[in-house]
Amino acid sequence: MQNQSTQTRARCARDLTGSDPLRRSLLSLVAIVGLFQLAGCAAVTNPVANGVPVHMVPDELLAPSKEGFEPIDLTLLRQQPPVEYLLAAGDTLGIYVEGILGDPESPPPVSVPDVPDLSPSIGYPFPIRSDGTVSLPFIGAVDVAGLSIEGAERKVIDAYLQKRIVPQEEEGYRIIVTLQRPRYERILVVRDDGTQSSVSFSNAGLVGFGSETTISDGRSATGQVVELPAYENDVLNALARTGGLPGPTAKQEVLIYRKGRREQNDEPTDLQSKSAADLERALRGGGEVIRVPLVMRPGLPPAISRDDIILKTGDIVTIRAREPELYYTGGLIPARETQLPYDRDVSVVKALLMAQGPLVNGGVSTNNLSGSIVASGLGAPSPSLLSVIRKTPSGSQIVIRVDLNDALRDPRHDILVQAGDLLILQENTDESLTRYFTSIYQMDFFFRYLNRADASGTGSVILP
Repeated sequence: MQNQSTQTRARCARDLTGSDPLRRSLLSLVAIVGLFQLAGCAAVTNPVANGVPVHMVPDELLAPSKEGFEPIDLTLLRQQPPVEYLLAAGDTLGIYVEGILGDPESPPPVSVPDVPDLSPSIGYPFPIRSDGTVSLPFIGAVDVAGLSIEGAERKVIDAYLQKRIVPQEEEGYRIIVTLQRPRYERILVVRDDGTQSSVSFSNAGLVGFGSETTISDGRSATGQVVELPAYENDVLNALARTGGLPGPTAKQEVLIYRKGRREQNDEPTDLQSKSAADLERALRGGGEVIRVPLVMRPGLPPAISRDDIILKTGDIVTIRAREPELYYTGGLIPARETQLPYDRDVSVVKALLMAQGPLVNGGVSTNNLSGSIVASGLGAPSPSLLSVIRKTPSGSQIVIRVDLNDALRDPRHDILVQAGDLLILQENTDESLTRYFTSIYQMDFFFRYLNRADASGTGSVILP
């Protein structure tokens, strides 16, 4: 009995392996074909499939949110107007001293300024020198820096009285001091947030055919020197006189390149988010870069000091245009580059839709007009393996593995896309094998639903 059982098992083994050389060859061929197909399967050979799961990515490698910012209070960009105008070097006074500066028989000269904010002045022009003094006939230098107009007039009168150049009694004797021209600060404002107008050239050609060429649509940089009067020499007035606040295509910040360093006891300037080239240009010769943000998150104290927004002669105020923020797609997503919005967050699911990639539709691209528009549900699983290749601050790269099924259910898996990301969509191994076997192996059911002597009916169903 034992010998019979052994012989039976050996015979079964020969039947399974095939004693026929042709059968063994066929089995070997099927195995080889299967190995080659598995080797060519993208789900098996995907070089970026073994990425870091999204829930294990450190927070510093996740993209920061662009939303939640609000415009700052514009009064922070303007200096508080003074109660009274205080004189300083660069101001020009109009001074009239009867009998000394002007003929008593003639009326004093009157100057009407072109600026509507200034009142007409009386007298002859006398600029305040760098040491804060004005030089007047017979009495020499009179220090008027830091005084109001009324205070300067009183000091000039006292100076002439002390020299006994004018009578002690002031009745019938006139000494007038007015502000003829306020001091100005010359500021260079450079902006590259403008846009060029488009110019189109059309060629009619033959009937129904033609061509059109458009030259345009680039950014245009402008440079302008503005003179800001005293107490208006601030960032807000510089922007208002050169085109207003930056638009959405510009960086929401103002960079001020300033000569000379601050004193050691002053608050240090925020030099973060500056490129090495910007810093080199600004710091060459002992300069500094001042960053004035125009948007901030609510609840945070504004990082703006009064010294930052007050401009001096030689300052360069710049508004930079934003560079396009692009991300790239590949794999089962149409290969292209897509621009990210400047002020809105885009998650990986939204980025997939923006690139017209397949999402819960059986893996059929929406722009595939030459093939199937709607795939069958059975045997056509939706690809869910999304690899996000992202550059790290150190210059290397990290591959983040996102399961789209989890991302659709849990917002924590639906991470934000940042500029420079590469999104590659593939099927995982289960989805790939399901699609492969259901497309290779089919079941054909044939049945007869009508069987009569004079008629018959048959039908067939093919699955999947």
